Amino acid sequence: MQIANEEQAEYWGKSASGAKWLTYEDQLDQLMSPVLELVLDRAGLQPGMRVLDVGSGTGASSIAAAQAVGKEGHVLAADVSQPFLDRASDRASEAGLQNIAFQFADAQSHPFNEGDRDAMISRFGVMFFEDTVAAFANMARALKPGGQMTFAAWGPLRPNPWFKLPHVAATERLGNPPNVDRNAPGPLAFHDRDRVTGLLEQAGFQDIRAEAVALTLHFKGSLLDCAGLCTRVGPAARVINHFDGTPEDVTAIQHKVAEAFRPFATEDAVHIPAEINLFQARRAE
Repeated sequence: MQIANEEQAEYWGKSASGAKWLTYEDQLDQLMSPVLELVLDRAGLQPGMRVLDVGSGTGASSIAAAQAVGKEGHVLAADVSQPFLDRASDRASEAGLQNIAFQFADAQSHPFNEGDRDAMISRFGVMFFEDTVAAFANMARALKPGGQMTFAAWGPLRPNPWFKLPHVAATERLGNPPNVDRNAPGPLAFHDRDRVTGLLEQAGFQDIRAEAVALTLHFKGSLLDCAGLCTRVGPAARVINHFDGTPEDVTAIQHKVAEAFRPFATEDAVHIPAEINLFQARRAE
């Protein structure tokens, strides 16, 4: 299979950093469940529909979509990480679902069957392509004429303390890593809704809608547990890895994050405000 995004495939499929998403699957799925609910609500999946899930990860979105479309429907789960797909397949089997297929695929270049899908969904899975227009155009070909794409991406840094506060804590301790283009492939690449709308237009989509949606992410556990997750995945983890942070650095950053998150904490959970960019568009008739 041709992989256009080799760096991303290497990161998610083979690196220790990517593997952490398997280790902390339960916590991350719980935290991100409001985002998945938003995507599914707006996608309006109906029984019998055929769905493409891009960047399907360890299976939460594909399983929810498969349950929505029922036995007469079908979900194709596509990801560049074979370990993620293997885990997702196990989860689908455990749930007794037989209407999901798992495809190791770079959605920018994979030859999806033309016009095969009624809908495409993604929870944080489409911000990582080297050529976003080419990727969107390729996904469009998988849709039937009029088929709808619905995906969620992170909004700007400022209204997303899940990203901002751990990054601040890590850089105050260790320093700033080299600056990167804010629009480069990565978690925050789609923060600019107007830019992404333009990319969808270039890819040939129509009826494009982009909306900033305020949500709350819920972490069930203590402040330190929440801070611990932040230092294992996400922006603080990337800073720590860049500077080869010591265990003492990690502990100091965790306590700093915990203190920063204190305004969001209740007795047994941390409720973190977020701004999610929700995009929808249709393949031209």
